[in-house]
Amino acid sequence: MPHAYSTGVMNRSKWFFHPILIFVISNLALVLSLFLFIYWYIEISAGLESVMGRFNLDRNTVLSADTWVVILVLSALVGLILLGIFIIFSYSQKTLQLYRLQHNFINSFTHELKTPVTSLKLYLETFLKYDLSRDDQRKYTRYMISDVARLSENINQILSLAKIESKSYEGKFARKDLEDTIQEFFSKNSYLFPSLQVHLRSAGGGRFPVRINPSLFEMLLMNLANNSIKYNRADIPELSIHLKRIGSRVHCTFRDNGIGFDSRERKKIFKKYYQVGKTDDMSAKGSGLGLYLVQHIAKIHRGSISAESDGIDKGAVFRLELPFRKRYSR
Repeated sequence: MPHAYSTGVMNRSKWFFHPILIFVISNLALVLSLFLFIYWYIEISAGLESVMGRFNLDRNTVLSADTWVVILVLSALVGLILLGIFIIFSYSQKTLQLYRLQHNFINSFTHELKTPVTSLKLYLETFLKYDLSRDDQRKYTRYMISDVARLSENINQILSLAKIESKSYEGKFARKDLEDTIQEFFSKNSYLFPSLQVHLRSAGGGRFPVRINPSLFEMLLMNLANNSIKYNRADIPELSIHLKRIGSRVHCTFRDNGIGFDSRERKKIFKKYYQVGKTDDMSAKGSGLGLYLVQHIAKIHRGSISAESDGIDKGAVFRLELPFRKRYSR
């Protein structure tokens, strides 16, 4: 009982040391000190003027005009101090937020690594303990391949993160048709998305030549496809891809039937370690790096990507824009 009481007292006292409260109190104290200084100076000046009137003293000798200049300079310095405090406070809050995001990332990523490893161990133990039929062997083998692919994807994201951020990625850029590239990707990796229905269509019936790094662009497509599956409540996840040329840009729209997101999260979802669904029953999934990598890969290709959603349970739309390339160029 005494321990519970002391813990409650400590929890109640924590609010007193909250950085926001300390920041507000510090600024109020600084502003109040400046106000009191000016107030006391005016009071003293009024008293000195009455004394000067009584003894016929020269006002300019006693009350110098430079004093108000000193007050103005002091006010400017206090303003600079307040600005400095605000900048330091903002920086510390961003650092704290980054620490929290990294903490969430470590927890989520540990789960993303542990889950497929545990699953693989279970399947392998099943192979050792039981004589399975050929059909069951194939079924469990497909499950293990899926777990290995998930594990490999998470590891590749971590290995690619530093390279992409430092722009020390490997591979050459090549001029390729975007529609053929997307078709080839989903055809080659269909075993990774057995439940995903992909619909690819293009406007105008023409070609869409773009300059891409094949390995990086494959990572971009992999993350968008996985995103449409992870954040989805539908019995059959769907991903509709539409290609269209507008001027000198190729617009590639990825539309899924997933859970979507609130409009307030539209810009946040591309931030490093950010995860949608912390307060939702879907819970946060993945490492929080997928869309961050997607945005960087788009920039590397001199393109851009944006996200839209009409709200929760109304799907998400990702719009990728890439430069249209008539000829190969470095």
